Amino acid sequence: PFQNLLTQGMVLNETYYSEDASGKKTWLNPLDVELDLDEKGRPKGAKLKGDASNTAVIIGGVEKMAKSKNNGVDPQALIDQYGADTARLFVMFAAPPEQQLEWSGAGVDGASRFLRRVWMYSSSQASAIRDAQDSVPKNLSDADQELRREVHTILKQANFDYQRRQYNTVVSAAMKMLNVLEPIKLDQEAAISPSVLRECLGILLRILYPVVPHLTHVLWKDIGYTKTFGPLLDASWPVVDEAALVQTEITLMLQINGKLRGEIQVPVDAGKEQIEALALQSEPAAKALNGGTPKKVIIVPGRLVNIVA
Repeated sequence: PFQNLLTQGMVLNETYYSEDASGKKTWLNPLDVELDLDEKGRPKGAKLKGDASNTAVIIGGVEKMAKSKNNGVDPQALIDQYGADTARLFVMFAAPPEQQLEWSGAGVDGASRFLRRVWMYSSSQASAIRDAQDSVPKNLSDADQELRREVHTILKQANFDYQRRQYNTVVSAAMKMLNVLEPIKLDQEAAISPSVLRECLGILLRILYPVVPHLTHVLWKDIGYTKTFGPLLDASWPVVDEAALVQTEITLMLQINGKLRGEIQVPVDAGKEQIEALALQSEPAAKALNGGTPKKVIIVPGRLVNIVA
């Protein structure tokens, strides 16, 4: 990916240079430059790393990577340090294919951290879901239903983004999915069934596979998906379960005298009277009213309930 972007002039990076007495510029590679930042993290100066002579370094701004500006990044050095998957993930997440990509060392570190999280979470749950059923049980708990709704909603968006080649938002969808899964730890008190977590983690690995094929291939095999679905390269793409997207409850913000005091869950088809009753039964409302009657209850459908005490 790096070579293609570089040949198309799509990658941007910082430029730095020094000048001799005649004004001739010598372009310096960003990796050889150390920035001096102010209290807000903005660069106020620069110097060459390990330069005892304190050569004056001038910040030249952001330009396309080019040999003439000496601001290129060696793809092999990045791969040697972080691995090919991190390089691929950063390139695809940093910008849509048709836009210029601004190089960011912090962005590469962030991509690496995300993949470590995928690895650590998947590995930590592997033994718990390795032998779980591949089919999802019919009688699911509320927690199982909510997890599947969130994951399949994200999958639907990721499928749409793949179709329009918006790989940066595909990676964003994978990040959202990991955020949903990561708090779940299967143990004796877990509210999520192993088979549901197995399904959802399998969806995450397949979404990520075209972007980071090496890590996902290993995890797919280690967790035991290969026995059922075959190698990840040949596995079928996950299908959105439209039934899982059906929402039975919605969340409404709860306000007391116009100030946010929490939220309440109400049936998606609840009428005004039921919503008002559920709001008044909430702990913030009981505390504010102290046994009294509200002056007014304002309901904004699908958004909030405001109790005027």
